[in-house]
Amino acid sequence: MLKLRILTVAVLLPAFAGCAFFLPHAAWALAMFMAVLLAASEWALLVSFDNVQGWIFKIGLACGCWVLWRQPQWDWAVYLASTVFWVFAVPLALWRKPRLRGIAAGGVAGALVLLPMWLAAVRLQSTPALMLALLAVVWISDSAAYGAGHAWGRRKLAPSISPGKSWEGVAGAFVAVAVYAAVFHFAWFPETDFLFVMAAFLSIAALGIIGDLFESLLKRSAGVKDSGTLLPGHGGVLDRIDAITASLPLVALLFAQS
Repeated sequence: MLKLRILTVAVLLPAFAGCAFFLPHAAWALAMFMAVLLAASEWALLVSFDNVQGWIFKIGLACGCWVLWRQPQWDWAVYLASTVFWVFAVPLALWRKPRLRGIAAGGVAGALVLLPMWLAAVRLQSTPALMLALLAVVWISDSAAYGAGHAWGRRKLAPSISPGKSWEGVAGAFVAVAVYAAVFHFAWFPETDFLFVMAAFLSIAALGIIGDLFESLLKRSAGVKDSGTLLPGHGGVLDRIDAITASLPLVALLFAQS
């Protein structure tokens, strides 16, 4: 399974980076929207939308993307709303464990998960190298959490939601991200306050962990192991982007260049 996961990433990551660097901006926005549509189909299954509700949800996302594309002055408000959602509403949901059902609750939550991520990815294409460097925070956090948790994990982070995650894994993730933040600061952003970079990177990693847990809660509520089967070794699109949905809007809020 690990080899299959690595092989899938070895294919997807260069393709993603190549598109980010070389696609025209409108084509990049469309490519990201197609990824959002795939994730939306998986979301619809996790929250038990019927066929009509699923189409309403996807059409609503398409309209939302079009409006946000045309209104760049709203960007900061969208990123801020997303960050508030992930910092306050989602931890409450992880505690109370509500079942998202129906087009109202499931649709609003799905829009808050997917639309800001799409917008952030679209806007951050203006600095693709920076976007990839900041996305690496999530990838480093995820890999370090897996390694540290596998080696030293004893105390479960959220046993009723994701039994495989541990506090030791979280600690390993934060240590690895802190090291990366120091390297990033001195090699790339030496003019930026070091404490700001460190706090930003640790916050991005923390939101990534929350995003991962939130998707695990949805899957457990739906009684499935993966959100889909599209990506060998990973499951569905949501399984691959769960941490990014939570963290990328904060990345854009803190680092996007106007």
